[in-house]
Amino acid sequence: MAGRALILVENLSVPLDRRVWQECTALREAGWEVHVICPQGAKQDTEPEAVIDGVHIHRYPLRAATGGPAGYLREYGSALWHTFRIARQLGRFDVVHGCNPPDLFFLVALAMRGKGTRFVFDQHDLVPELYLSRFGRGRDRLYRAVCWLERRTYRAAHVVIATNESYRQVAMTRGGKKPGEVFVVRSAPVVERFHQVPPDPSARRGKPYLLCYLGVMGPQDGVDYALRSLAKLRDEHGRDDWHAVFVGGGDTFDAMVALSRELGLGEQVEFTGRIPDEDLMRYLSTADVCLSPDPLNPLNDVSTMNKVMEYMAMARPIVSFELREARVSAGEAAVYAPANDESEFAKLIARLLDDPAERERMGEIGRQRVAGPLSWEHSKAALLRAYDAAVGSL
Repeated sequence: MAGRALILVENLSVPLDRRVWQECTALREAGWEVHVICPQGAKQDTEPEAVIDGVHIHRYPLRAATGGPAGYLREYGSALWHTFRIARQLGRFDVVHGCNPPDLFFLVALAMRGKGTRFVFDQHDLVPELYLSRFGRGRDRLYRAVCWLERRTYRAAHVVIATNESYRQVAMTRGGKKPGEVFVVRSAPVVERFHQVPPDPSARRGKPYLLCYLGVMGPQDGVDYALRSLAKLRDEHGRDDWHAVFVGGGDTFDAMVALSRELGLGEQVEFTGRIPDEDLMRYLSTADVCLSPDPLNPLNDVSTMNKVMEYMAMARPIVSFELREARVSAGEAAVYAPANDESEFAKLIARLLDDPAERERMGEIGRQRVAGPLSWEHSKAALLRAYDAAVGSL
């Protein structure tokens, strides 16, 4: 029952947003005409219009928020205005597919509902938990507004796409959706894209071991926990036989570079920013241990971390804090420190560095999980079922 689909994204450009891009190409291969409205990137995805692999991408300029909630209100207001502006020019769609955050795209879907458009809510984040975890302001008036917007989004959605079973349960309990209206489409790397290349010894900067972090650097992502753990690895375990590379960008990038210097890690820790895929594959193929330092908070405990899936696709062993969905994703491909315990995190890094056989065993477990039960092929089938359910209710 393929038709026209309009996918709305705010927090990343496309195709940089890997999950959204995989969804776009899966729908296109299934016969859908796919359009995406998203922000322009700073260094890539800068063109206002592009057609890539048959997917029509419409981008708008957006200044990312800095500071507290007020900055995000300005950012989201601008994004919503641009999204409405472009959507009006594109005509009728069978499906509006809104990817949060923010929980505002239901407004676009409601404006188009008179044309018979169905709304698919792709819940990338639990925004109330994100608010609590990011700003530490408690359940204030703005938190209550965020909860109201989530309720309205659930109510408007004909179908909800959840990234894992924890999110699915929230959609059915807090969101009041029926089981047949919620589909789990896990974020899963395309194994063919994440492929081994020959290790590059120069990436270790003369040290025996390389540690790697890949991902966003925001207040809730735990890069500060990783850096303090590395300082403890040096101070409590006497280990200076490693070099660490942190790949990615985000709101706290500059603050994390400054923290690494304050901790005396400037010579051992390298921050690359966002890098091309070929460089990313080189670092991950060389890494001995990968870091997933997301601290326990209301959001992280129930969220699937893309970096964990990508580490497993590259057959890398992982050190993580004890989080519910981290265990669901990684299983025995990771070792788990008690929540937010930096000394134990450092101890586990040291243990894995001293046990190459265990590192190899864990890496193989992770690779098999991503190639098998957690593969994108399973998620793609669930995505198409979700669309069938949405348009089948016409």
